[in-house]
Amino acid sequence: MQAIASSENMSVSVTFFRLFRVMRLVKLLNRSEGIRNLLWTFIKSLQALPYVGLLILMLFFIYAVVGMQIFGKIALVDGTYINRNNNFQTFPQAVLLLFRCATGEAWHEVMLACMYEKKCDPKSDYLAGEEYTCGSNFAIIYFMSFYMLCAFLIINLFVAVIMDNFDYLTRDWSILGPQHLDEFKNIWAEYDPEATGRIKHLDVVTLLRRIPPPLGFGKFCPHRIACKRLVSMNMPLNSDGTVTFNATLFALVRTALKIKTEGNFEQANEELRAIIKKIWKRTSMKLLDQVIPPIGDDEVTVGKFYATFLIQDYFRKMKKRQEEYYGCQPTKKSASSGIQVSS
Repeated sequence: MQAIASSENMSVSVTFFRLFRVMRLVKLLNRSEGIRNLLWTFIKSLQALPYVGLLILMLFFIYAVVGMQIFGKIALVDGTYINRNNNFQTFPQAVLLLFRCATGEAWHEVMLACMYEKKCDPKSDYLAGEEYTCGSNFAIIYFMSFYMLCAFLIINLFVAVIMDNFDYLTRDWSILGPQHLDEFKNIWAEYDPEATGRIKHLDVVTLLRRIPPPLGFGKFCPHRIACKRLVSMNMPLNSDGTVTFNATLFALVRTALKIKTEGNFEQANEELRAIIKKIWKRTSMKLLDQVIPPIGDDEVTVGKFYATFLIQDYFRKMKKRQEEYYGCQPTKKSASSGIQVSS
């Protein structure tokens, strides 16, 4: 019997852990940008929802205390709307009754049951002949104000907070946000499936053209313009012809936010290094040298590589135009000589 019981418990535990297979659906979030945006909006909204919750708790607390003082002596009669389950005699019961009214379920009937000239509870202290003096006409103002606050103000605050975050996310895509970092990581992973943190420098242009602005260039950006922007970014190039994740992301953010991108580039780099050291004192020098090479470092950069590429491309086009131009000259001379001979 014990063996059977243990086997049943084992099967139950295994079945319970199989429920976690549902978590595989989370992988779909990386494939859908719309779902990621909605999830990001919900997570950002959770930061403000506690304040809305505190406001609701304060409202319920105030109305529950007032309700106990005014309607707490009404007799509990089964079959009416003030009974042993719905009443204002204790604080928990008052909160539960207010929650029911906040949902809109027969709140007007509860209001009428709390009006003046209702039977008093036998346990309450009332004078002789005042058996039907409990309740108050203040119930009209009390319940109507509470229902309006809950239905038209408090509940809508949840929707307002979520809509405000969603509007911030979709209103202006020129503002960098966490969603841009997630998008950059997902696209980078396609070029770096082994998660080495490096990709080939030839893949940088195609990578950045797949990332929409403001972080990337966008798919409609011409190849030559993308190369010119890479020249201005001037990311460090490793000896094996690769660029690192940190250096690429730092250069993109720096260019998008226009942080020390004008004037002498080496001087701007040195000023930015000093600012980073002052603000983030625990930043490792290895990481800092990786994203902002120090002055005097003659290593090849992505900017120099693509500048060479643009110069070569310009030279080929100029040479091709010259060949087309001078290639047509003999034809013109022969044509003119033919005219002279015929004349």
